[in-house]
Parts: sequence; structure tokens; C-alpha cells
Amino acid sequence: MFTFILVVQAIVAALLVTVILMQKSEGGGLGVGGSPAGLMSARGAADFLTRSTTVLASIFVLLSIVLAVIASVQHAPSDIDTSLVKQAPAA
Repeated sequence: MFTFILVVQAIVAALLVTVILMQKSEGGGLGVGGSPAGLMSARGAADFLTRSTTVLASIFVLLSIVLAVIASVQHAPSDIDTSLVKQAPAA
């Protein structure tokens, strides 16, 4: 189960990177510059790439949380192997 979810997350991550790189650059990183309409317009919010980025990012975060929960539940404390401990000579 863990491996399957991990593979799905890798696929979602690759799709997320692809969708982000396909988007048109608005210019002026961190909201500096660009048109005032930008992503807040009705057309920008309804854009397919914007919506797919939101959905893929949400799925990625959800899968990350699920993987963290599964990893913490499956983690069992291990016993210390004492087979190599040097035996003290009997006096």
C-alpha cells in the first residue's frame, strides 16, 4: 500500500511540474508587475491550467499527509541485537 501511494505521488509530482511549466509567465515574480487583472479575473480563475495546478497540488499535499501517517503507524520499535556483545569472562 505504501509503495503504491508513493508511486502515485511521484506521478502527481511529475504532472504538477509539467502543468506549472506549461503555464504562461505573467512576468514580475512575487506579484510585482503584470496586469492588475492577473489571476484574480474570472477568466484567469477559470483557466484549465490554473485549476489543474490547484487540483494536483491539493492531491500532492493530501498524499504527503497520508504517506506520513502510514509511515508513522508502520514504524515499529526495533529490538537491539545483542548477539555481537562481548561476553565478560567468568571470574
